[in-house]
Amino acid sequence: MSQDATVELIRSLVQNLDGPQVDWDGWQSMSMILEFPGGRFNSAHGFLYSPDGTISAVACRPTRVLPAVDAYVRSKYSAGDAPALKMLVRFDRTAGQYEVLFEESDEKRWQITPDNLNEIHADLRPSFD
Repeated sequence: MSQDATVELIRSLVQNLDGPQVDWDGWQSMSMILEFPGGRFNSAHGFLYSPDGTISAVACRPTRVLPAVDAYVRSKYSAGDAPALKMLVRFDRTAGQYEVLFEESDEKRWQITPDNLNEIHADLRPSFD
């Protein structure tokens, strides 16, 4: 897998984040869930984590990040292979560390609901210890 495609994916996500009441300068890390129902990318949403403990919900308009998502998927999967159901992109901009995790079978993994909101905040938070 191309590291450049991963870096471009993260750059595109960061540059296209949108959300209400976000500390755009002060956030430290990000977790974004990319969804591929039926094998096609249609959603990028997640959280920004600030050093003061603030967690902000964010999303990206799919059309704005699609070129970077497509390039990343092409670098990971062979032509004709269906992509994962979901990808979790974690990025710590202070440390410069990142990872991309894949979910191939469980459609409910990383699903955000009112009942699991506090737990999912913790589960998705980037941690590179």
